[in-house]
Amino acid sequence: MSTPIEEFVNTLELESAARQKLAPDLYALVAGGDRRAFERITFRPRMMVSTRELDLSLDLFGQRHFAPILIGPIAQQQRFHPAGELATARGASAAKAGFIVTSRSSSPLDQVAPLTNAPLWLQLDATADPDRAKQALQLGVKAICLSAPYNWAAVDRLRKAIDAPILLKGIMTPEDAKSALQHGVNGIIVSSYREASPPMANSLDLLPAIAAEIGGKVPILIDGSFRRGSDILKALALGARAVLVARPVLWGLASYGDRGVQQAIEMLQTELARDMAMCGLPSLQQITPACIKVHRR
Repeated sequence: MSTPIEEFVNTLELESAARQKLAPDLYALVAGGDRRAFERITFRPRMMVSTRELDLSLDLFGQRHFAPILIGPIAQQQRFHPAGELATARGASAAKAGFIVTSRSSSPLDQVAPLTNAPLWLQLDATADPDRAKQALQLGVKAICLSAPYNWAAVDRLRKAIDAPILLKGIMTPEDAKSALQHGVNGIIVSSYREASPPMANSLDLLPAIAAEIGGKVPILIDGSFRRGSDILKALALGARAVLVARPVLWGLASYGDRGVQQAIEMLQTELARDMAMCGLPSLQQITPACIKVHRR
């Protein structure tokens, strides 16, 4: 008999539930994560600051987001639950969370898009035909995330084809971030490759140097092993505007469908609000590097 979903208190408990639901090979795809970068950071809380009007909201490219937490792109979600992206879209809408659907979705975009009222973005491979982006925009997609290409021609081609925000996902160095700006992207996503060989640094370790290079010119988003609201707060303090969450969403999806997706995101939203209040941070604008201390290895 499944545990009532209301009894879960954090996303790590959802991972345990997903382990029981998924075949071992599927669970291996979404298990674990590199937590060392988060463990090196502690908070510097402030006292005597009123947080009664706590506000998690932010604007990205003219879109209002309830919180700086989006559901990151995950391909072929029917591997994890029969309803796949359809359930994720419903859960995203219930949690008021932006959702980045991939071009390799188990369900077509015209079925996914009507199921969420939250901002919907699309991730495309660098080799994708720009017409796919045009069609997506007609279905209500608000931004295009392009997987980092091996050359910049794909960015230039897409930039000429559409009039919509373009984010480049997979940025790992200040040099690439600078080049992305030169090619007219509207945002970047710091993301390291989990299966890369040799192993790459955790994206959180990469963030400060990239943020320094960007200098606030475009929003920076980030993904990579985010599991707690405190993780998200640490990324915001280091220069990210928002965080993409993937594996915890899949744990919820595999265990409880759309209700599990909603629960995973709402737990992170609640934890972020609690941690901001404990640190004396009533809004995202108050979050700065001064809120944290990074302990060296």
